[in-house]
Amino acid sequence: MSRASKQTTSRVAASRGVPFAKNPVLAVSLPVWRSRVVLFVLFFAFAALAGRAMWLQGMSTQFLQKQGEARYARTLILPATRGKITDRDGQVLASSVPVKGIWANPDDVQNAPADKLKQLAALLEMSNAELQKKLDSDRSFVYLKRQVEMDVADKIAKLNITGIGSEKEYKRFYPQGEVTTHVVGFTNLEDVGQESMELAQQKNLVGTPGTRRVIRDRLGHIVEDIGSVREPHDGKDLTLSIDSKIQYIAFTQVKEAVEKFNAKAGAAVVLDVHTGEVLALTNYPTYNPNDRSKLTGEQLRNRVMTDTFEPGSSMKPFPVAMALEAKKITPHTMFDTGNGSMVIADRVIHDTHANHVIDVQTVIQKSSNIGTTKIAMLMTPQDLWEMFTKVGFGQQPKWGFPGAVAGRVRPYKSWRPIEHANMSFGQGISVSLIQLARAYLVLARNGDIIPLSFQKVHEAPHGTQVISPKTAAEMREMLEMVTLPGGSAVKAQVPGYRVGGKTGTAQKFIGGRYSHTKYIGNFVGMAPMSDPRFIIAVMIDEPSGPLKYGGDVAGPVFSALAAQALRAKNVAPDSDLTHIIIPESAAQGNM
Repeated sequence: MSRASKQTTSRVAASRGVPFAKNPVLAVSLPVWRSRVVLFVLFFAFAALAGRAMWLQGMSTQFLQKQGEARYARTLILPATRGKITDRDGQVLASSVPVKGIWANPDDVQNAPADKLKQLAALLEMSNAELQKKLDSDRSFVYLKRQVEMDVADKIAKLNITGIGSEKEYKRFYPQGEVTTHVVGFTNLEDVGQESMELAQQKNLVGTPGTRRVIRDRLGHIVEDIGSVREPHDGKDLTLSIDSKIQYIAFTQVKEAVEKFNAKAGAAVVLDVHTGEVLALTNYPTYNPNDRSKLTGEQLRNRVMTDTFEPGSSMKPFPVAMALEAKKITPHTMFDTGNGSMVIADRVIHDTHANHVIDVQTVIQKSSNIGTTKIAMLMTPQDLWEMFTKVGFGQQPKWGFPGAVAGRVRPYKSWRPIEHANMSFGQGISVSLIQLARAYLVLARNGDIIPLSFQKVHEAPHGTQVISPKTAAEMREMLEMVTLPGGSAVKAQVPGYRVGGKTGTAQKFIGGRYSHTKYIGNFVGMAPMSDPRFIIAVMIDEPSGPLKYGGDVAGPVFSALAAQALRAKNVAPDSDLTHIIIPESAAQGNM
């Protein structure tokens, strides 16, 4: 039907009184049920929307508020200042200085001007490619560089690059650098202690960080400070037992000795006889904790604490003291050491020189292996083992210093006669340098031993008696003879002061046998002998050249270190000796 025809029909229908709704043009051609289905679907949809609205506004209000707040509110960590580390006199050894951590929202930085990004890379000391690599991250937050100096951070802020921000951090600074690093240690980027006292005292030094709630815009700018949730509490300061003057002297002397004898390494430790405080602890090679970019394992090794070695002849005073205490001998008991060799089972023990018949004090003075063996054989293996354990050998140290080792003393029940002999003069047993130094406290004091401390001591500790005061006094007389003409450590003499000690030279045990070319020379001594104030232990590892014995390589270090330390602490001289007396025979080397 054409359009004109439909219009004509409509007019005709209207003229005949037919209702408009009955117009055939408007006649419904769809089934009635379909309209009802549509109505039901619309009703159900509106009901679902109403239910969802009720759920969101009634049951999920708290969750949605948190989600919304997460888009604009932030909790900032307020770092606590790490406690300072000072020496015994208050000189700062480690402190925290404010720095900035530079971060970026990569999506917001992409449209930054190229010239500003180039300036940013230069300020961060990185190439443009390195910076772009960080900015290409798909994360919404990335650190560009941590611990940036404040003046550099200010220059970065002035670039006003959208999406670049900073946050407050702290960087550890060590004023004395490589001199004290093996005592103090260092921290990582997160301000967590990694070595030495920084690690040992982490809980006390680190403090408790605080928090602050703020509102940030989409660019990361703080637009409102909601308030502080928790105030930060700074860490506690730590006062070490270290004396910076003595520490520097020890470091300088060890470094010079390692370089002079072309040695692999060297170490020294200084103890206060009265309190057990560690006044100095140094190793060489060392490292600068303020710049660890080229740090190696050799530099990091704290040889005083973690390296063990066979002490050699510096062990001899202990079996002698044990025999004196048991009244098996006196300082003047005679022993025949023959022509310098002695056979035990199928092994031969040698002396460096033929000493023939000598008394006990000469056994110590001349460092006779044979004489020490005969004295030790007067005691049982159990007696010797108990003496070693009483002075701390083979025992796990409890000094609060990470990495301290126990050394090794095998159970006495398994000792063979040759092992009994060897251990009396320091072979077949391993100790650390600080263990050896602490053991000599028994001889320097009145026969008792006290714990060591790396923190300043305000009250003298109580000691554990090991030998009698009389035996300790007799041993000090013998140790003083070692440094006098005719002894094995004349190079350890100190002008103006009476000193004593014992040398040690040990062949290094390599590949299941003792090396004939690699040695460790050591010397442990005390000064002044009239009233011992310091115990000083020195170790030189693998000296090269003709001088390799402890008396030649470690003795002079003791001499220079003791002389300067005694004067630095204003200890009165107790000797008329004004110069070192070195007989020509000493040039041949001493054990």
